[in-house]
Amino acid sequence: MAEEALQDAFAAAARAWTAGWPPHPAGWIYKAARNDIIDRRRHEALAQRKHAELALLSDGDVAEGMNEEGDVHDERLRLIFTCCHPALAPESQVALTLRTLCGLTTEEIARAFLVATSTMAQRLVRAKAKIQSAGIPYRVPEAADLPERLTEVLTVIYLVFNEGYAAASGAVLIRKELCQEAIRLARLLRSLLPGSVSELDGLLALMLLQDSRSEARLDSHGDLILLQDQDRRLWKREQIEEGIALVKGARRLGPPGAFLVEAAIAAVHAESTSAEQTDWAQISALYARLQRQHTSAIVDVNAAVALMMAKGPAAALPSLTALGAELEDYHPWHLARAEALLRLGRHEDAAHHLRRAYALAVNAVERRYIARKLARCDAAPS
Repeated sequence: MAEEALQDAFAAAARAWTAGWPPHPAGWIYKAARNDIIDRRRHEALAQRKHAELALLSDGDVAEGMNEEGDVHDERLRLIFTCCHPALAPESQVALTLRTLCGLTTEEIARAFLVATSTMAQRLVRAKAKIQSAGIPYRVPEAADLPERLTEVLTVIYLVFNEGYAAASGAVLIRKELCQEAIRLARLLRSLLPGSVSELDGLLALMLLQDSRSEARLDSHGDLILLQDQDRRLWKREQIEEGIALVKGARRLGPPGAFLVEAAIAAVHAESTSAEQTDWAQISALYARLQRQHTSAIVDVNAAVALMMAKGPAAALPSLTALGAELEDYHPWHLARAEALLRLGRHEDAAHHLRRAYALAVNAVERRYIARKLARCDAAPS
């Protein structure tokens, strides 16, 4: 494993050092190899936990179910459809899949749903008991039954991608294997359905467009680079072209759903040559549309940020303030509010929210980013 990790680190260095060597090349290689080993061990542990969860869910019948003849021989997709059975409550379907498929801890899932850990733990226990007591089969349903579960399955696939795109905790920000797995599952699901489905195409487009930026999101030290500061030459053009084509095709299928609107937002970013050239007015309008069809405090935060970029911090601050009671423990809200306050010159107020964001964030890469931002804020003249 160490030899393979070292080889991958040298390959990553060949890609990352095109603009010049880092200050400490040997340290860079060591850190990259160490992070790779951590990822590999985490992946192995995930696989072991998944099989343990499968055994628990099936009470010994999984092996038989896995050998059944069917149209789809994909263990993960079968598991997703098992967890997304209509007999389970929608929120339990998604949570159980994240626990079983992704290996997320109960605390991490609770954070994603903005609920208490104890609430999520009870929800998971009830879902597992329901699967066993109801004898829910471990298989992908027939094509005619797929639409009934499609909404929850798409949500699960996107949450798997999100955990890979921005890991909720740990030493690394990006878990590439989860991003690639979510994209693979979406492609597989498309092959199962008899015709095109707008939201599925929108989801695949959204993931492709977001994943296209993966090589530009971290610097040579593994630190976060925000979208506006990324080297767009590192974005994967092939994925962008496929994603934009999917968005255009899905628009012709009918009124856009939430995933397609989010994909359209990602497409606007992908088509912009720089942060300054980004059409923030269009992005803000798309977020306003998303808010009308998908109620979510997290979407509200993103909409406020887009409004800030389009019309300035004073326009966005009231919207961010209104979300405070609901999102006091959500560190992206504190970051967004801090950014608006910084742009208004209110450094002391911004520092308060940055300290709160640092205390709430549990991913090491995000904490380093917040610490740097806080240091610059504290050093700024009041």
